[in-house]
Amino acid sequence: MLTTIEGLGPKPTAGLVGPASEGLQPLARRADGLVGSVIDSSTSLLAAQEHDIVRFAMGAPAPEVIPVELFKQLATQAHDEGSYTYGATEGEPGLIEALVAVTAGTDEPVREERVVITSGGMQGLDLAFKLYVDPGDLVVVESPTYTNGSGTALAYGADLLEVPCDDDGMDVEQLERLVDETGRTPKAIYTIPNFQNPSGVTLSEERRVRMIELAHRWGSVIVDDDPYGLLRFAGQPVRGFNQLSPDDPLIFSVRTFSKILAPGLRVGWVDADPRLRQLLINAKQAMDTCTNVPNQHVVEGFIRSGGLEAHLEGLRSEYRKRKDAMQDSIRRHLGDRVRTTDPEGGFFLWVTLQGEDAQVSSQQLFEIALAEGVAFIPGTALSPSGQFADAFRLCFASTSPERTDVGIERLARALDRARAQGPAV
Repeated sequence: MLTTIEGLGPKPTAGLVGPASEGLQPLARRADGLVGSVIDSSTSLLAAQEHDIVRFAMGAPAPEVIPVELFKQLATQAHDEGSYTYGATEGEPGLIEALVAVTAGTDEPVREERVVITSGGMQGLDLAFKLYVDPGDLVVVESPTYTNGSGTALAYGADLLEVPCDDDGMDVEQLERLVDETGRTPKAIYTIPNFQNPSGVTLSEERRVRMIELAHRWGSVIVDDDPYGLLRFAGQPVRGFNQLSPDDPLIFSVRTFSKILAPGLRVGWVDADPRLRQLLINAKQAMDTCTNVPNQHVVEGFIRSGGLEAHLEGLRSEYRKRKDAMQDSIRRHLGDRVRTTDPEGGFFLWVTLQGEDAQVSSQQLFEIALAEGVAFIPGTALSPSGQFADAFRLCFASTSPERTDVGIERLARALDRARAQGPAV
């Protein structure tokens, strides 16, 4: 069950499954697992507001760093009559060729036989859980986690096991202990190893190695969801799963252009054992036939223009400034009332209320903050079991430093109001 917020988030389907009521036809049993996304629902909620809101909720790139004019030029140059018909399900050959070329010599080179182009990272997650998860299978998730990912596992009938995170990512010792306590082996381990959504922490190399060992002991697939790995702006790189265990059939990697180019393109890819490629194609053909062909051509054109690395360098520099600005603003306006993570890349800070402020529910705070003109994602929305009532996620990437300071000041006022109200009933 996913905890919801009034006006924000999915409506549960419980009670709709079964005999028809007032003309409603019986739904499939799997409908109870379609929990939706509080994160995605925030887009509609914020669009409906009529007052000024500083938006720390959605994990989206800053609008001003998206190369819109270049995309327009590339669309004009790249599109022909072949751009508006069906494409190959596995992806446009030119895009796959460009992806292989641009990653050659990097820490994670892409090989054609391992790649299927997807409609964003979310389709990659859907393909992973569709291929691996049967109803009742155990799937391990980080706690907190990206609940669009855990929600996809639930949609295929998974039982979720939440494993706590600390500053080094998922606590793999607790993973082993909690799995032993269940008496069941997980079918999949879902992890966001770099600058995790929502906490911003990175899974240490030692823990990655141990997770691979456990996956092989249990026969579990590691669903390696890494939208942010190219956005490291501090610290030292950590070797990825595919570096630590090359060509490992138990590693299923999900990647996307949403965070490094633009989410509206809806273009990503999966990197998996070549023996899965036809199954992935079959599964994708039952979803959308092919990923948006014109947008694949735009992404191909951008890669071939030679500007990808310079673009990434610009993003890293800008996002570091924005993270630092948010932390500085938090120190000025909130001080020791909160504790935050200190990510070395990506988009997010995880904020935990301290002292007496910890008695304020982040759901209660959300409602007051929205009225004050600032939005975030409450912690309970980032745990399938509704944990983290004293925490919330802030996205620093999409807001300028000046605008961030306005938002944190509003957040401090909202916290004062919430404290004055007392704990919500």
